[in-house]
Amino acid sequence: MQESFKVLGLSFKDTPINIRERLALDEAHVKQLLKYISEYSTASDVLILSTCNRTEIYYACNSNQALVILQGIALIKGLDLTTIQGYFKSENNHHEAVKHLFRVAMGLDAQVVGDLQISNQVKRAYQWSADEDTAGPFLHRLMHTIFFTNKRVVQETAFRDGAASVSYAAKELAEDITKDIKDPKILILGLGEIGKDVCRNLVDSKFAEVNIINRTEAKAIELAQECNFNVIPFNQVFQAIQNADVIISSVAANEPFITKALVSKLEILSFKFFIDLSVPRSVEMEIEDTPGALVYNIDNIQSKTSEALQKRIDAIPEVENIISEAIVDFNNWSKEMMVSPTIKKLKNALEDIRKEEMARYLKNADSKEAKVIDKVTKSMMQKIMKLPVLQLKAACQRGEAETLIDVLNDLFDLEKQSSEIKK
Repeated sequence: MQESFKVLGLSFKDTPINIRERLALDEAHVKQLLKYISEYSTASDVLILSTCNRTEIYYACNSNQALVILQGIALIKGLDLTTIQGYFKSENNHHEAVKHLFRVAMGLDAQVVGDLQISNQVKRAYQWSADEDTAGPFLHRLMHTIFFTNKRVVQETAFRDGAASVSYAAKELAEDITKDIKDPKILILGLGEIGKDVCRNLVDSKFAEVNIINRTEAKAIELAQECNFNVIPFNQVFQAIQNADVIISSVAANEPFITKALVSKLEILSFKFFIDLSVPRSVEMEIEDTPGALVYNIDNIQSKTSEALQKRIDAIPEVENIISEAIVDFNNWSKEMMVSPTIKKLKNALEDIRKEEMARYLKNADSKEAKVIDKVTKSMMQKIMKLPVLQLKAACQRGEAETLIDVLNDLFDLEKQSSEIKK
């Protein structure tokens, strides 16, 4: 198996939010892009991960398919190719691309280290690849190795202890900015994954009142019952914003939901804080032109040195060791995949010899004798196969598999046998 895994992407580390929001891909966009890549490129094992912090396309191919993929993104998002090209970076080194996906999936590269959201987002991306039939044996094995590694991280380290996440950082920010407000009131707009987590983090908080608004009111009612919060109908959103001290928005929309025009109609007697966790953004930055209105977007939310977060930071070396062990195991499997076709061809060659000799010498044997000899010769073949298989796998670990494959091909004329089977 050739080492050909690559990643093309951008992240919060070097791409501003105004660009990330234009290049964010929802489920429909992801599935469109997966189909486009399948049709117009030679890439396989394609995984597309798009979150508020990153848009990354992982794929396997001997050649660089970045241009085709970017053309697909530009077409699907209605953007100019030359406008977006400069933001995406390619990592064409197989080992570095595999390592990067491990680090992303574990939360080591998250904006808030160890963010719990990323695990679910990676699983969802993998499900979409499976739905569109773009996940081959390599990606299936890689993702299941990642999921098992994540389980080890949870069980063996403190990296996922506590509640250090984007939603938790939003809760801490809300507490900081309202520390001088008596009985502060919070409004949660939108109940996507982050919105739900914000609500759960606000349970038992110091806030006097927490209200929830969601377009689908049934979701709001269900979560409000769980968290003991209040539900406000969506048609009363303006009054709810008027009454709140802090508005935490994770509304999914293609354009801002809270606009300068809307906020200019509010009566703001002191300060009103808007925390925007959406990508694309759901709160216009221009609302800060209105006296008393302040906006914090997802790039403003910084990791706080809380006890939970510090535990995660301290656990990073342990996580990196677990990842390294997992990558070694995965690479060993990848190497063994290279020799699997040769093992299969060798087994078929020996089986053909066995059957030919059985047919030659058992013409006059009765069924009982034939059964015994069949059993004995199968056992002999398995024992003969054992050493070459072990040697092939050992050669994989030494990086010498190709030499041994050539020897076996010559000894048993495996290439000829393979071509005859195809006929």
